[in-house]
Amino acid sequence: MLRLTLLLLAAISLSAPQLSKAQTQQDNDAAWAALARSGHIALMRHALAPGTGDPTGFTLDDCATQRNLSAEGRAQARAIGERFRERGIAVSEVRASRWCRCLDTAELLGLGKVMPTPALNSFFRDRAVAERQTRELRALIDAWNGEGALVLVTHQVNITALTGVYPRSGEILVLAPEGDELELVGRLKN
Repeated sequence: MLRLTLLLLAAISLSAPQLSKAQTQQDNDAAWAALARSGHIALMRHALAPGTGDPTGFTLDDCATQRNLSAEGRAQARAIGERFRERGIAVSEVRASRWCRCLDTAELLGLGKVMPTPALNSFFRDRAVAERQTRELRALIDAWNGEGALVLVTHQVNITALTGVYPRSGEILVLAPEGDELELVGRLKN
């Protein structure tokens, strides 16, 4: 009996990762399908940029003083843009934080003209502006006309303040505006 129980437990544990992978694929498919319909937001953390925050003395207008995308991050951004094109996602606007890693990510996606947007700027070093800036971001979303997909490239702190989710680099949260709420439709982990 013990042997049969152990075999059953082993079989269950071996099948669990496969179920998890299948569920992840279903979640990804649902998120991509939502983006293919008008009215959804792709809220993206910039692609891979090693480190945390920015070096001491960084300036917004000088990329050489900032934490920037790695070669892997640049390739990641291009690949994500290719997935949008493969799935025929119509993008109405692409907006990005004015930090170089966000602007570069947005440009490398190749989904349209990138609009630098202060409401998407990082408040990692100045949490005192987090609430005001999150309200500004929400107002930007509320003012969006809902056509196609709205692509917003920003930072972890901004995404977490708006949604409560801590995204990985290059991850996209697919959101649907529902009145005063933002419904999390899915997470695309790239």
